[in-house]
Order: sequence, then structure tokens, then C-alpha cells
Amino acid sequence: MEAKKTPLIRLIDVSKDYDGDVALEKVSLYIRDGEFLTLLGPSGCGKTTMLRLIAGFIMPSSGRIEMDGQDIAKIPPHRRAVNTVFQKYALFPHLNVFDNIAFGLKIKKVPKAEIVPRVERMLQLVNLEGYGKRYVDQLSGGQQQRVAIARALVNEPKILLLDEPLGALDLKLRQEMQHELKRMQKQLGITFIYVTHDQEEALTMSDIIVVMKDGVIQQIGTPTDIYNEPKNVFVADFIGESNIVAALMLDDYRLRMNGTSYRCVDKGFGKNTEVDVVVRPEDIDIVPSERARVMGVVQSALFMGVHYEVLVQCGDYEWTVHTTDKVQPGAQVGIHIPPEAIHVMKKTRNNNIFDCEVYPDDNEVYIDEVAFDCVSVEGFEGKEAAIVQINPADVQLVSPQDAKLTGACKACLFLGTHYEVTVSCAENDWIAYAPDLYEDGEEVGILVDADKLHLSHAEKDAEEEP
Repeated sequence: MEAKKTPLIRLIDVSKDYDGDVALEKVSLYIRDGEFLTLLGPSGCGKTTMLRLIAGFIMPSSGRIEMDGQDIAKIPPHRRAVNTVFQKYALFPHLNVFDNIAFGLKIKKVPKAEIVPRVERMLQLVNLEGYGKRYVDQLSGGQQQRVAIARALVNEPKILLLDEPLGALDLKLRQEMQHELKRMQKQLGITFIYVTHDQEEALTMSDIIVVMKDGVIQQIGTPTDIYNEPKNVFVADFIGESNIVAALMLDDYRLRMNGTSYRCVDKGFGKNTEVDVVVRPEDIDIVPSERARVMGVVQSALFMGVHYEVLVQCGDYEWTVHTTDKVQPGAQVGIHIPPEAIHVMKKTRNNNIFDCEVYPDDNEVYIDEVAFDCVSVEGFEGKEAAIVQINPADVQLVSPQDAKLTGACKACLFLGTHYEVTVSCAENDWIAYAPDLYEDGEEVGILVDADKLHLSHAEKDAEEEP
């Protein structure tokens, strides 16, 4: 029986902020010895910050980082048993391959008789035997990347940190290097901590994936668990393609989505409970319409090399289906979803709930330092702090010049009938439902009708919180 791997690194309630801008928020994580762990998430999610904290390039604002049970906060980067490979390899152009790899050993004053066999072993490991006398500008991008990895590994670190090292390579070479990195890690048996925003890389190479968003860990698990059992809508959407549907859990093993009841394999959500459902495109079968309870019309069929990506409009919902069968646009087909293909999740999308200030004399509410007209100000006297709730369906997204409150699109998630758009404003992230796609970073204005703001007293809500 294989021995149980022990934790090598522990992050305990680690937070990091830059002048009030939170990059990591109370992150706790342990990383086992000999594990290939990937930090996965979109740009700005905190994954590179976590890598730099482990390397010692930056210090946490709070929390504790341990290696082998010892606090490493006061250990400088060059004394940690850690080496880093960056996307920009930072090789020395005036040195040949051998001297690039040997550089760290020479700095540590390792005897020359020991340097030569160690460098030769690294050249063999990265499949660059016979390349020692070549210079960096004589190498391809993939070969340069191998030299950077060899230079990091020759120092025999306990942990190798890799910050999107394949980002500069073309697709075919990147796929080849994914397998090479996994082979090296297995052969050496050391811990790899890998940062990427590429889901395929994470699923291909990792023992464990840590999915991150806005400085918070969303889910930790094996590639199979992350793909097949996502914990929330963000993970389901970020890892692979998904059909994400709002549904009603009628009872254990039974739900209703898009007006049709289905059997499923989930339980424990209670009766008549709102939930989110994810169905992977490859788990849906296209069948003759006379054999199906749900029918639709094929909107498009795009050949993807190993399958067709088919969009089927069923009433108000558009299903994405991956199939090896060719179907024609305009054809009427049936949709069959087996019970095991339906994954039920707790509903995570809620109303917009913000702190605000009420000015009843003016029938106004201030949110994000902007005044909104509001008709539900009865019971408020003078300037008063309050809580406002706004349904995402009541938030209107308009051109920036048409609104006082503007922000940048932070995320845009397709939910079959509409998009869920997250807009980052001055102090709050707003959630809105929209018919159209918004690009990340796109500036957008926010409007809300006066009768769609629902107020409650801040003091009363605070007293009722558990």
C-alpha cells in the first residue's frame, strides 16, 4: 500500500492586501509532499500572490505559512527550499546552456566536480543531452523553457513553483510540455505548485486543483472531482463547458427545470428548494423527437474535430450538446438527460444586498456614493444608515454616459436564457441579468427603477442576525 503523503506546506488563515485592495482573504490550504498541485483561476484571483507568498517574495498581511511545521515568515527567499520558474524564463543570453543551469550552484560555491554531474543529470532529465554548449538564442521556446526548469531543479529544491511557464508557447508545444512536466515531477518525486488560468493544463497535469476567485478558494479536489462535482456555479462554468440551469428541487432524487420534471441522483436539499443545476454538454443525448419528453430546434452545429457542438433551442432555454452524430440546423430533435448527468448545487446567486444611506426628504438612497430615487422610504427619519436589497433582474445595464453609477464587468456567466453579469463599482460588486454578453473589463452603467429598491433598518437587521 502506498504511504500516505504528509503536508509539506500549510497556509493558515493567510490574507494579503495592497493598500486596502484584498488579493487573498483568510486562505487555508495544505500541500502534501510529492504532490502536483495547481492553483487555477482567472486573472486577479490571487493565485500568483499565493505563489509569491510561498516563495518569500512578499509577506502576508496576516496569517501563517509553515514548511515542515515551521513558520517560514522570517526566512528570506534564497534560504527557502523553493525554486521558481516564471513565464519569462530570465535566462542569461551571454551564458551557454550548461552555465545557465550551473549558475545557482556556482553562487552557492558547490565544488566543480559536483557541478558537472548534476548539470548533466538535469540535461538528461529535460531531454537536452548534448545541448550544454549552445547559447540561449540558438534554442526554441520549448527548449528555453526546459533550460529554465533544469536551472531551478538543479538546486534540488523541495518545492518547485511554476508561474504560468507554458504561456509563451504555441498550443502543440504547450501540450507536449504538459506531459513532460508531469513526467519530470513523477520521476523526481518533489512537490510542484503550478499556477495557470488554463483549465486543460490543470486537468491534464494535476493531482489536486485549487480553484480560486476574488482571493478566495472556491473548491479543492482532484481533476475528476472538480469536473464532475463542482461546488458552485463559478466552478462549474470555469472548468469546462456547462449548461447551468435554475431549478426547483421537488424532493430527494426529483427536480423540475425549464418546466419539466427529472429524476436525479442528488438528495438532502429539502422539498421545493431553489437550486442550481449543471449538465455537461457531453452527457446530453440527442434522440428522435418522438422518443423525447423535451423537444427543440437545432440552432447550429459546429464541428470541433472529435465531436459536434450543437445548440438546441428548447422553449426559452438553449442547450449546448456535444455529440458525434451530425445534425442539421433547423432540425427538430429530442433532448434526453439521464439522472446521473444532472448535478445539483446549492443556489449561490442572491439579491444585491448593500449598505446605504437614506435621505427620506429627497426620496433618495445613496449606494456607492451615488443617489438613487427610491419610493420605499417610509419609516425612515432624516439621514439614516440602512440595508438595501435589489433583485439582479431589476438592475439595468446601460451605456456609461446614461448612468451616474458606472463600473467594470468582472464576470459574465451564460445561464441558458440570459447572462449573469458581475459589475465592480466603487465599493460593491453588483449582479445583473442581461440578454447580451459583456466582456471582462468593459465599462457599463447601472440604473434601478425607484420601486425596485427594498429598504430595511440596519440596526434591526443586525439584531436579527444569528
